[in-house]
Amino acid sequence: MTAIKHAFVTGAAGFVGSNLVDRLLADGVTVTGWDNFSTGQDRFLDGARANPRFRLLRGDTLDLPALAAAMRGADFVFHLAANADIKDGWSHPRRDLEQNTIATSNVLEAMRTAGVGRIAFSSTGSVYGEALVTPDAPTPEDAAFPVQTSLYGASKAAGEGLIAAYAEGAQLTEAYIFRFVSILGERYTHGHVFDFYRQLLEHPDRLAVLGDGTQRKSYLYVQDCIDAMLHVARRGTARDARHRTQVYNLGTPEYVEVNQSIGFICAALGLSPRLEYSGGNRGWVGDNPFIFLDTRKIRATGWQPRLTIEQGIIRTLRWLEANRWVYTARREAR
Repeated sequence: MTAIKHAFVTGAAGFVGSNLVDRLLADGVTVTGWDNFSTGQDRFLDGARANPRFRLLRGDTLDLPALAAAMRGADFVFHLAANADIKDGWSHPRRDLEQNTIATSNVLEAMRTAGVGRIAFSSTGSVYGEALVTPDAPTPEDAAFPVQTSLYGASKAAGEGLIAAYAEGAQLTEAYIFRFVSILGERYTHGHVFDFYRQLLEHPDRLAVLGDGTQRKSYLYVQDCIDAMLHVARRGTARDARHRTQVYNLGTPEYVEVNQSIGFICAALGLSPRLEYSGGNRGWVGDNPFIFLDTRKIRATGWQPRLTIEQGIIRTLRWLEANRWVYTARREAR
C-alpha cells in the first residue's frame, strides 16, 4: 500500500472534490484545498474547516506561480477542478480549453516545480465520443477513440495526453486517469436529477425532457467513486506500469434510460407529470445517446460499487429536497 500523507485537491469546494476532502481528512490525511469558487460552494467545506489538518486556498488553476507555491509540501495531487458544462460548450468554447486543458497543463507544471510526483485526474467517459464498439456493449479503456463529439470530451482527452506525456518523460512517478460516468449523490449541483427536480418544484404537473427519453446512461454514486480512486491510488497500481500511467473506467455494471430515471424520481415524489419531449435520440449537440463503460479492470482490483443507479438517484433527490438552497446558489454564481 502507498500512503498519502498530504493531498492537494483542486476543485476542493465542488461536488466530488468536497466529498473527497472529507474522506481524506477522516482517513488522517493532511489536505490543502484549492478552488476559485466559480461553481464550488463554500458551505460544502464547513466540516473540513473545523479540522486542523485542512487548509483552504482561494486560487485559480490558470495562475501557475500561485498554484506551484500552494502545492509545496504535498505528496499527491487530486486534480478535479474543471468546467463540466457539456451541453452549453459551444456558448463559451474557450472555457473548456482554459479550465480543462490549460489548467491541467498548469497543474502538471506546478507539480514539477513543487516536486510532487503522483496525480489522480478526473477524466470522463465522454472522451470515447460515440464509442466504436459493438452496439449495446460496454466501452473498455482500450477502445479506439472516435471523432470527439463535445468540446468537454476533447479538452479532457487533451488533459489525459498531457499527463501521459509527463509520466513518460519521467516527470511523474504515478498517474491515475479516471474516466467517470455521471456522478450522483450528496452535494450534487449539476445534471439531470438537479434539472428535473428544479422543474418539478416550479411546475409539478409537467416535465420538459431533452431528446425522446430513450437515451441510455450509466451513473455512479459519489462515495463509490471516491472509494475507487483511493483504492487504486493507495495500491500504487501505476508504480510498476510500463508507462507509469493507469487508466480506469468508473461506473456501475448497468445503465438506465432517461425515462426510467424519470420514473424513479416521480415515484419518489409521488408525482405524475405530463412529459414534454424535445424530440430526437439525444438532448443536445454532443450528447451521446448511449454511455456505458466496461469496469472490469477496476473491479479486478477488488473494488465494487455499493449502490445501484436507482439508489444513487434517490439519494441525490433526497439531498436536493433537504438542500434547496443550492438552486439559489447556482443562480447567484452565474
